[in-house]
Formats: sequence, C-alpha cells, structure tokens
Amino acid sequence: MSEVVITGLGLFSPLGIGRDVVTPRLMAGETGIRKVERFHCAATPGNIGAEVDGWDEKQAKQTWLKPVRKSFKVMCREIQIGVASAAAALDDAGILGHVESERLGIDFGANLMLTPPPEFSGPAEACKDESGVFDFDAWGDKGYHVMEPLWLLKYLPNMPACHIGILADARGPNNSLTQDEASAYLVMGEAKRVIERGWADAMICGTTGTRVHEMKAIHSRMWDKLGIDPDRLSESCRPFGAERNGEVVGEGAATFILESSDHAAARGATVLATVRGTSGVCVTDPAAGPDTQKALTLAMRAAIKDAGLTPEDIGHVNAHGAGTQDEDADEAAAIQDVFGDRGASIPVTALKSVFGNAGASCGSIELSATLLAAAEGKIPATQGTETVDPALAINVVTEPVDLPNKLVLSTSVTRLGQASAVVIELA
Repeated sequence: MSEVVITGLGLFSPLGIGRDVVTPRLMAGETGIRKVERFHCAATPGNIGAEVDGWDEKQAKQTWLKPVRKSFKVMCREIQIGVASAAAALDDAGILGHVESERLGIDFGANLMLTPPPEFSGPAEACKDESGVFDFDAWGDKGYHVMEPLWLLKYLPNMPACHIGILADARGPNNSLTQDEASAYLVMGEAKRVIERGWADAMICGTTGTRVHEMKAIHSRMWDKLGIDPDRLSESCRPFGAERNGEVVGEGAATFILESSDHAAARGATVLATVRGTSGVCVTDPAAGPDTQKALTLAMRAAIKDAGLTPEDIGHVNAHGAGTQDEDADEAAAIQDVFGDRGASIPVTALKSVFGNAGASCGSIELSATLLAAAEGKIPATQGTETVDPALAINVVTEPVDLPNKLVLSTSVTRLGQASAVVIELA
C-alpha cells in the first residue's frame, strides 16, 4: 500500500512566518514569548503571551488570502491565520494543478472561537434605557439588529476548512475537529486514513488556534496554571524544569499537505516526512477527572503500534511539555511507562517553551518546528529549562543535538484527558 507523506508546510508562529524566517530563530534559541502588543491582555501574568510575529492583514489580503479576500471580513483572526497557513502550504507543496479537485480534501482543527467584547459594545449600547442601564428586554428589538449580519460566520470553528476549500477548489472529503490541544494529531490521523482508503490523493491538514485573546486569556487564567519569570519573560515557560511554574498562552497556525507516496512521486514532489502512525485516546473518570499519565501512555503506545514499530525504534520524543508541575510529572511518568529502560535516556524536547500553548494549533506548530530542525540534522531545544527536575528522570534536550535517527514521536494532551500522538519518519 502507498505510504502517506508530507510534501508541504505552511507555518505562522510567534517566531515568524515561513520556514526561512522561523528556522534560524529556532536554531538560535529564540522564543516567541513576550509582552502582548495587540491588546492589553490583563488576564495573563505580566501581560505575556506568544503572538504570531509578522502578521499583517493588508499583506495577507494581497498574498495568501487573495483568492478569498472578499470573505476576509467574515474571518476572525484565527480563521485568517489558519487559511493563510493552508495557502502557504499549498504553495510550498506546489500541488495545485497536479491533483484533481475531487481528489483533494481537507481535515482541519480549531479551537472554539470567541467574540472579542468590542464587537458587542454597539448592540449593548443600543439596549441601554434612559438611565443608562442595560435593558435585557430590549435586545430583540434594539440590540440584535445592530449586530453585524454575518457575525456568527466569523467565529464558527468549521469555517477555516470551508474557506480553504474555496481557496483551493478542494472538493474531496472535508471535516473539522475541535479537540483543543489534541486536535493536530487527530486531524493528521484522519487525513492519513482518508488517503489510505483511497478517498483522496492529497489532504490539506492543519490547525489554527489562539489563547492570546481577550476572553480566552481569562479562561486560561481560570482553568490553567499560567507561569511567568518577571526577570526573564522570554523564558517563562520551563517544561520539565525544576523551577517550572506554569504555561504561557500562545497563538498560531500550521498546515501540512499530505499525499500518497505514489501521487507525490508521480509529480516529482519533495517529501519532508512520512506519517507512520497516529492515535487518539481519552482517559477520564467521572469522579476523579482526567488521567493524564494513562492517556499519554496509551496514546504513545497506540501510535507506535499503528506505525508497526516498537519503542526501541523511536529516536526522540516531541513532548506536550506544558511547563506545569502536575502535567509535566504525568507526562514524564508516561514516557517512563512507554520506553522502560530507555525512559531516562531517550531525548525529549518540549517546544511550548518557544511557541507557548496555542490550544488546538500547538501540536501542528511544534511538529513543524521538528521538521525545520530536522532539515538542519538537529533536535530543536527546549528553552527556559536550565535545570531539569531530577524527580522526573527524563533526558530533556536543552541545546540542539544531532538526530539519533529519523523516527519522531510527538504528543499532545488536553486538560480533560484527551491525548493524541503521531509517529513521523523524517526525510
């Protein structure tokens, strides 16, 4: 059976846009964590986050989003960046014109998208009574009609796939997933199986997400443990570190073009990697809540099995590595469970230290960085973590090191116990 390969990459990240910009900054040990500039993100400690660097709406409408620029006004920031990443991936792969529209599909992941408060200010003002108090009973007659007529289309999580389908004239299978951090490898697994079943020759597969958002930053502050180092803001996320104190919110998008190896070879495409195996699990107990360790253990084992490999075959792990005390400890224990005697020696990198946690898009962004570093023959380094917590007993890569082999296991997990993993073989 033909294998499924990656032939294109579009990356919009806190380290910049595109491989030529991101690669040197990644290899130089930079991070995208800094003071939020787009708005006053009061919910995060120190107003820090990892915003996409270099995003310009005017440029986007003239380049990546030109084919769908008339729809730009019904795209929120997450959708804009996600669709742009898909356009960049299509261009990188050079696939348009070499695949039938009916044989080109889409699998895309996104967060639940929220409306920024300013969009409701006009309707809310219209509902004030004579004393200036908001009147709920006035909403139907006064407030609702002040809303932008196509308002909802800006925030539906299935809209990135819709706009991408129009942009690429992709008429094959089209699906959207909303599974927070687990989304990236779930859409990759689904896209892989669509190709393997013969339903498509190629799939546009990616995710977009943000937690650098007025409302989502508040949710993160409520639901997650957010960290900061006031003296070294760019190193505030310290996965598996002895001094780790929480994660950092991020945003971004990354898209891959997946093809059958036969189709890629027939058109002379450059192969970046082969998707060997994927998995998705959820482990939770109604009384006790999520079991992060077990979820990650099962996801890693399932992805390795799906790839037809054993743990001994894997060269390194691209970990979820949120930078929180409990979640990192659970993940380290899962690595020990899966790799046994190798658990303390297999190289582990954690790139939320570079890009922050972009929710649905974190896995795609981190896997993209793995591909970029692999082109340099390296494992990308975990930043901020100067001293690895000795209680975790894992081998965290804190400086770029040579790839031990070309097989990478990458993992993601949500606060609800949903975990996903992928095994790729680098070209």
